[in-house]
Amino acid sequence: MSRDTAKTTRFIYILTFLIIKMSLLEIKSATITAKGQISIPKEIRTVEGFKVGSKIAILAYQDHVELRPMGQINKRIDTAFASQKVLAKDWDSKEDEEAWKNL
Repeated sequence: MSRDTAKTTRFIYILTFLIIKMSLLEIKSATITAKGQISIPKEIRTVEGFKVGSKIAILAYQDHVELRPMGQINKRIDTAFASQKVLAKDWDSKEDEEAWKNL
């Protein structure tokens, strides 16, 4: 198998995974300007949370970047903080601190 064929096969596999497992709606391309700007294609802006003037979160991973409506991020962070507060009532005690201090 040639290198190009292997790359194409891998790309098709990854694309299939994204479509099936992650509810991928569409793939579009954009060009990065000299100022680092991109335009989000109109079809993508119809996704809930991407409206004119709305804030987005830019999540940078080692191998990709995600743009998400800030509302999605805020809900997840609020849930995480709420969970932390609830768990802290049970877990933040002198007894627990003593039991875990040497680990």
